[in-house]
Amino acid sequence: ILFASIMNAQTTGQWNILQLENPLAQTLLTVALAMKLGLAPTHFWLPEVLQGTSFKTTLIIITWQKLAPTTLMLLTWNQTSMLTITTMGTLSVLIGGLGGLNQTQLRKIIAFSSIAHLGWMATIITKSNKLALLNLTMYILISTPLMLSLIFTSMKTTQDLTTTWTTSPLLTTLTMMTLLSLGGLPPLTGFLPKWLTLEELLTQNMTPLATTLAVTTLLSLFFYMRLSYSLSMTIAPNPTKITSKWRLKT
Repeated sequence: ILFASIMNAQTTGQWNILQLENPLAQTLLTVALAMKLGLAPTHFWLPEVLQGTSFKTTLIIITWQKLAPTTLMLLTWNQTSMLTITTMGTLSVLIGGLGGLNQTQLRKIIAFSSIAHLGWMATIITKSNKLALLNLTMYILISTPLMLSLIFTSMKTTQDLTTTWTTSPLLTTLTMMTLLSLGGLPPLTGFLPKWLTLEELLTQNMTPLATTLAVTTLLSLFFYMRLSYSLSMTIAPNPTKITSKWRLKT
């Protein structure tokens, strides 16, 4: 981002990143923001970094860290290539869905979920800034309680999901609803930004793009439903030897 600003300053003579006249500076800024957001094909760092951090750090990375690059992208989207951003967004939704299918580590699943959701935001940001902001806001509001529940129950893998009911049946139910909401299953909250995004794309006669997003998001919905199934409808292979925690008086 700084290098793009320097190149633009050499061309225009002013430090104004909102008016990029150098094509190379525009490309560098687009790639830099995509890497900060974790958009494909510059997403490779996100799953590995999240896997090596704690859940609290993961929560900060997938929520707070996205605000600054998103703000820059909202301010400079008209200075960059619309086709490039749309392609990155669509590719992110596809890779986010495919990457999460064979994962058993919850932090990696969350990483690919972040890639897919920010792909939706990047796809619509060139058509409607308000919808892009709505996508990011809904993602943060839904991801935060999910991460807090994972921190509270100390779940790290999909196998840990089967023993969560011993901690709190109510929390298990809420976590399941949060997962389905992230997947965009109606009538939950996560369905709203996806619905409005598809409606906007259809209004602008971008039916192939809307169809591609709708189909690829089914991949993400599949592993969300798999997690929900493991969380609410299965039990551990070996019965627990301790009394359910939620029955104990504290």
